[in-house]
Amino acid sequence: MGRAADVTVVGAGVFGLASAWACARRGAKVRVIDRTGVAAGCSGGVVGMLSPHAPERWNETKEFQFQSLVYAEAFWREVETVGGVSSGYDRVGRLQPIETERALELARERTENAVVHWQGKAHWRVIDAAKAGDWAPATSTGLLIEDTLSARLHPRRACEALVAALHARGCTVEIGEASNLQGQVIWATGVAGLRELTEAKGKTVGNGVKGQAAVFGLDAGGAPICSAGDVLVVPHADGTVAVGSTSERDYSSPDATDDLLEDLIARACDVFPLLAAAPVVERWANLRPRAKSRAPMLGEHPLHQGQFIANGGFKIGFGMAPGVSEAMADLVLEGRDTIPDRFRPEASL
Repeated sequence: MGRAADVTVVGAGVFGLASAWACARRGAKVRVIDRTGVAAGCSGGVVGMLSPHAPERWNETKEFQFQSLVYAEAFWREVETVGGVSSGYDRVGRLQPIETERALELARERTENAVVHWQGKAHWRVIDAAKAGDWAPATSTGLLIEDTLSARLHPRRACEALVAALHARGCTVEIGEASNLQGQVIWATGVAGLRELTEAKGKTVGNGVKGQAAVFGLDAGGAPICSAGDVLVVPHADGTVAVGSTSERDYSSPDATDDLLEDLIARACDVFPLLAAAPVVERWANLRPRAKSRAPMLGEHPLHQGQFIANGGFKIGFGMAPGVSEAMADLVLEGRDTIPDRFRPEASL
């Protein structure tokens, strides 16, 4: 019989798999177990946009996110090298339309802030839309914001890449009920974990927010991400373009698409005319785990004494995953707490 697991991770979404990988690459024997399957929830989505908050009103949360996005390229390249499976990661940057004089003023202020806070590792700047050629969102001013920090990956393939890397390191990923939990335990169970906390505490600690998205059959190569309001357009390396996403607190079915997605598709085609002639090849919906604080929930588990939690990725889970994984490995393996205060479970309790 082999040695018992040093770390057991319950949940095979991106937070669980990334935390398992960070522990495995430090030499721990890791077991991952999920009740329904790898990337069975929102981590099996289609959008995969990794973008920063605006570089202003800087705080430890934005610093954590910035460092995670900077680290992402090395993180995913190592995962791909070890496991031999592509995550679809590429730091392609992002374009956003500037529609008003006030928006232009803000964009220029943020350009200066990025110089200070982004440490020369990326840029936020105003460009002429003509510079982007045909691949540009409609803009009434003829100007765009360009940032070079944003990246894309394919969520499902990224999770598959993590599984392959874990297998290459001799770790196991299993489907089934959580049992025989050995070693240090990390609960990364998404919406189900937030529901468990809400029921136990008798108040809302977090919930599932539904998102709907679509995939177009359009090969945009390595073109940048585009965002205009709540319309996100993400070109992928497999010859598709994803469009997301709705944000729904009230819904009748968590995984069914409806007229809200059709409206989003129509608005995306208005903002981004190149999409209008392309076929929609997939429609997707599922719930994203949103903690009450709106930030990731990391640290000691409020219910399971001596165990840990990594939850609440919501819309930024894949962008935060590299940083979250290292923070969890620091805490679980070394007892070193590098978690921002706003990310602690107490912020949502």
